[in-house]
Amino acid sequence: MFRRSRLLLLSPALAAACSRGPSTPSRAVAPIPRAVSANGGITPDELRRDLFAFAADSFQGRETGTAEANRAAAFLARRVQQLGLEPAGDSLYVQRVPLIRERPGRGTRLIVTTNGQSRALRLGADVTPFLSLGDDIPSPRRSAEGDLVFIGYGATSEEEAAELASVNLDGKVAVVLHGAPPGVKGDAKERLEGSTSLGKRIGYAWRAGAVGVIALATGDATEKVTHLLPELLRGVSPADRQEAVTDAARTLPLVLVGVARRGSQLLPPRWPNDVKPQELGRRFTGRVELLREPFTGYNVVAVLRGRDFRMNKTYVAYGAHYDHIGVLRDPGVADGDPAADSIANGADDDGSGSVALLAIAKQMSAVRPRRSVLFVWHVGEEKGLLGSRYFTKHSTVPMDSVVAQFNADMIGRNDPNTVAIVGPRAAPDYLSWRLGMVVDSVNRSYARPFHIDRQWDTPDDPDRVYERSDHFNYAKQGIPVILFTTGPHADYHRPGDEASKVNYEKLARVARLMLDAGLAVANRPSRPTSEAIDPLVSTRTR
Repeated sequence: MFRRSRLLLLSPALAAACSRGPSTPSRAVAPIPRAVSANGGITPDELRRDLFAFAADSFQGRETGTAEANRAAAFLARRVQQLGLEPAGDSLYVQRVPLIRERPGRGTRLIVTTNGQSRALRLGADVTPFLSLGDDIPSPRRSAEGDLVFIGYGATSEEEAAELASVNLDGKVAVVLHGAPPGVKGDAKERLEGSTSLGKRIGYAWRAGAVGVIALATGDATEKVTHLLPELLRGVSPADRQEAVTDAARTLPLVLVGVARRGSQLLPPRWPNDVKPQELGRRFTGRVELLREPFTGYNVVAVLRGRDFRMNKTYVAYGAHYDHIGVLRDPGVADGDPAADSIANGADDDGSGSVALLAIAKQMSAVRPRRSVLFVWHVGEEKGLLGSRYFTKHSTVPMDSVVAQFNADMIGRNDPNTVAIVGPRAAPDYLSWRLGMVVDSVNRSYARPFHIDRQWDTPDDPDRVYERSDHFNYAKQGIPVILFTTGPHADYHRPGDEASKVNYEKLARVARLMLDAGLAVANRPSRPTSEAIDPLVSTRTR
């Protein structure tokens, strides 16, 4: 979850994303009655059984592009077939997704020269290249040569950019720290360590003329970057992405990321005590050889046909991603430790959402709502939302017939009585506001309602969670969306994310909330669109 291969969501800064309007409408709306529930038939035991199977070591972390990920897709397809759902892929229950496996080749060279002496940077240990910066963002250059210029913590605002205006970066390779300076605390610290700030720092250096940017994480940002590095060496991109023919045609600089370490040849000699911008008196020469290999990934797609012939050509959609990040060494475990575990099982991320959808499908089949229900288990979310990107562009049902999409991504950990939703306030043009009211109304009807965490449901979220899971591609098609999540934890993207640590009572409760909210939408004749709130709020027509 919360990944775009990543990308670290550099796109908002590099693409100068537009700001959104206010997050709440000015008028109240009458509450929406709760749907007829499926008798709470989702049980913790059922979810436990499925998740222990789905997040087992035998699936090797379900990394997109591996045989184990394909076996995970087959597991899900077999289950929905047993439930009697209609196949809705392009090949029975699967939709073939053409993808490209990317990795640096042996011809990659990253060299720092000091006083005529050259020293190679270690690929993956010292720095790692971004092979892609995200969907709809041009690929960065694969080569750069220039003098190294250290710019401290760079610029994340216009004021900071003005302070750095005297530093000449034209034709240079900029080294920038990513993190919060010492002494910065609270919300400001969190913002400066977030993915948006990294994008802004790189974007500033690019606009100032740098031909290459090396971002080195410090402080608490180090952990996030450390987890990211292995994935950058095993990239996946859409097969339809257009590549520039020559490096000269690429407009974005070469981008490398790593961790700031005392004594690094990329930093001032007195760092961390010296963080002022300065020429380093060294020259960088870099070339990344990119190897690209086509392969096929698989979305799993099924439909429960609604009982009302006047409404069953429209769909309430449920989604989860079944992929995870595969096999890696846990940075918190010492090499040689016999207890070391290298398989990132992804039980919560997003095995929890995947098995929840199976349970929801089973209960939906028992009650058959008026609308049809579309279930999609996406491939490649961890590589950049690739499965949902492909499905929404090559959907096996008409996209304008999908009235809402509920996305489950990490829903089985943390506080037992709290679930976060993202969409009602974060989406532009109040796209998902009405759908959020459905969820809130259903939740309030329970004898034991959840506390709804809305910390990420804002267009000002520094980590832009709204844009970092599969629901976002549906929202780009004008479909109201809700992300259900219980948030990251200490085992996020680590081998410790195992089935034994999931709270199955909580997972069952979140799945029931998603089920009942979906039934509420599926049984109502009207769509949960923003126009139902106020026709003056949005110009969207559906």
